[in-house]
Amino acid sequence: MHVLVIGSGLAGLFAAVRATDAGHAVTLVTKGALAESNTAYAQGGIAAALFPDDSADAHLLDTLSAGDGLCDVDAARVLVEEGPARVRDLIRFGVAFDGDASGSGLARGLEAAHRRARVLHAGGDATGSAIERALISTVRQRAAVVHEYTMLVDLLTDAGTVVGALVQGPAGIGPQPLSRWEIRADAVILATGGAGQLYRHTTNPAVATGDGAAAAWRAGARMADLEFLQFHPTALAVPGTPLVSEAVRGEGAVLRNAHGERFMLDVHPLAELAPRDVVARAIAVEMAAQGGEPVLLDATAIGRGALEARFPTITAACRATGYDWAVQPVPVSPAAHYWMGGVATDSWGRTSLAGLHAVGEVACTGVHGANRLASNSLLEAAVFADRAVRDLGTASDVTPPGKRGLSEPEVPSSHAPDGVSAEISSLSSPDAGLRRSVQALLWEHAGVLRSGDGLRQARDALAALSRPDTAATRTGSVLEDANLLDLARLIVDAALAREESRGAHFRTDFPVANPQLAVRAPLREDSLAC
Repeated sequence: MHVLVIGSGLAGLFAAVRATDAGHAVTLVTKGALAESNTAYAQGGIAAALFPDDSADAHLLDTLSAGDGLCDVDAARVLVEEGPARVRDLIRFGVAFDGDASGSGLARGLEAAHRRARVLHAGGDATGSAIERALISTVRQRAAVVHEYTMLVDLLTDAGTVVGALVQGPAGIGPQPLSRWEIRADAVILATGGAGQLYRHTTNPAVATGDGAAAAWRAGARMADLEFLQFHPTALAVPGTPLVSEAVRGEGAVLRNAHGERFMLDVHPLAELAPRDVVARAIAVEMAAQGGEPVLLDATAIGRGALEARFPTITAACRATGYDWAVQPVPVSPAAHYWMGGVATDSWGRTSLAGLHAVGEVACTGVHGANRLASNSLLEAAVFADRAVRDLGTASDVTPPGKRGLSEPEVPSSHAPDGVSAEISSLSSPDAGLRRSVQALLWEHAGVLRSGDGLRQARDALAALSRPDTAATRTGSVLEDANLLDLARLIVDAALAREESRGAHFRTDFPVANPQLAVRAPLREDSLAC
């Protein structure tokens, strides 16, 4: 069986490894360098019940509690029960998680809304980067064909079945224009990640433009829970909004307002370790009360030595922006971080379209509900990538592919030809008009705090924006802009339809949860994006 994997974060790389090990012919495409993904930016770690004082049941309860009544309980149970085995797989693939003080076991951290310290980390606060490097090395040891700098344009369908993808990438060696071609496959695994670039302020890299989710929508896939976007409470309030991991608060850092007061003590019994949606909302309210000024994260009690050892990435980010967080609180504010919604799947990664699985952040498995528990995202990516490949069976279980395969020019598979990198860079060069309009509208009206009036204003403004003609361009940023506009319309429609507040979706005109709305909300045909 020929399996096409689209995306090179943890989910895509894990799926590629599993599929090659099962005997499938694997092609992996990714629109930038192989290492450029949301995974590489993940700081805190990966949560799993690996220790004697913990259990899958305890992890499940924390996941369900954070999800605010919207989790798919069966999928969440799969996550916590299969998670430890997938973490052991990562260790086997070469991920060097940090050891504890004794040197005989794994270090573990405590993060918000976890009742146990169960979060493994690597390189202090560089967990995602360590995982990405190990999996890339593992993929390169397999027989997978890898195409970097190759962007998904659309999924190919035949009578409702996904049969491959239309992609765009380098046409050959040396300075060349980008070309488009089809990659036909017996199975497509979508692992394209999230869409943080929908928002003016985000912790996501420039590649996170929701290309896979938008393509799946256009192909006819069911989507779910699109209104639930998680805003990480603590991004440095500086250009680039670098993330400050939740683990910092797990180690004892506190949040203060402009007067130096700890405001979270009056908001939630867990104070700074409340679920992310609660903390982000509290910060947004506090910022509004102080004229929009950021709040302060005070980590000075942790001490310089501990901060530099445990959080070297954040220490460097603070230093680069002129802050010494060992002796002074640093300004932080919420930023778009993770999308709980996406392409609706079952617990095997199956979408509503035959031939298409979705895994990682692009998928909505239901495990996160209305608000993701900290450090469950990397775990979800590994668990459901593994299950998606298992659902395909092994090469001996299926009929060998017939005419399906690659229909493409012969190009080097692991690097961008000379002269192409500059053109590929347009993938992350936002159009000054359309993209900024979308980002401003969503930040203002579909952010941490929402209202019906604001959402209707955003809906009308988005409807008035012209969608780029993607058939007439090879410019990557234009394709991304079209995807962002499609998704922005979907998100606003979903947020308008959910007339309650739940998890990361907070409506000031419907400030409490409605028990009758504790259901996943699928969308398909009634959106402006059609």
